[in-house]
Amino acid sequence: KEVAVLADPVFDKEDARVGKATQNKQVTTSASEKQIPSFPEQLTRSLSDVGLGTRQAGVALPRLAFSRQEADAIMAMTNAGKGMEALDFQASRETAQSKDLGQYRIVHFATHGLLDNQHPELSGLVLSLVDQQGKSQDGFLDLEDVYNLTLPAELVVLSACETGLGKQVAGEGLVGLTRGFMYAGASRVVASLWKVDDVATAELMGRFYRGMLKEGLRPAAALRQAQMEMQAQKRWADPYYWAAFTIQGEWK
Repeated sequence: KEVAVLADPVFDKEDARVGKATQNKQVTTSASEKQIPSFPEQLTRSLSDVGLGTRQAGVALPRLAFSRQEADAIMAMTNAGKGMEALDFQASRETAQSKDLGQYRIVHFATHGLLDNQHPELSGLVLSLVDQQGKSQDGFLDLEDVYNLTLPAELVVLSACETGLGKQVAGEGLVGLTRGFMYAGASRVVASLWKVDDVATAELMGRFYRGMLKEGLRPAAALRQAQMEMQAQKRWADPYYWAAFTIQGEWK
């Protein structure tokens, strides 16, 4: 099969997508009860390490609305019956760990990424943290989870912030998400080097996939073409918008 996309997860029980039965309950809740759901321990530690605070400090992860448009654009270029789009609650840790994901040539994650330089093993991707009823669930795909995946994809795309970075560990080399996905079986990984713009990333990814799926370009050539097209437009000319993403692994 061609492409599997996990995008636009649900991070907060106050999200409008949480079931109507949950939203319509006539109950009085305190301000503290209206905060974000209980985070898994690894995610709480990682948020603290990267300077985003903790659940106790009232930190919430914002929804990445344009990641949905990004996913829809990718699916529009995928042959019928050859793609899988996991949105909302389906963009979960369970879906990411499913053996079925290994059937796809390209696996695309569009969500929040956390790079923990203090404890690289706590780096990861944040997927849905609540279920349809608003109940908290473990949605943090940390580095250990990634290493335990069986994902022999030709390409994994990490459409998130700083996913191409890591920590240099003596005797181990650079420890980070890119290495983790390659260990899991991916031949190539597209990842970012800094905090990326949500809108610009959706635009870049649409062009990138058009090059691969419609024009038959190899991933490296398609990424180069997409970046050159972005640079040629006044709105996106600044390298900040398009230069963060790099391809690592088999370049041919």
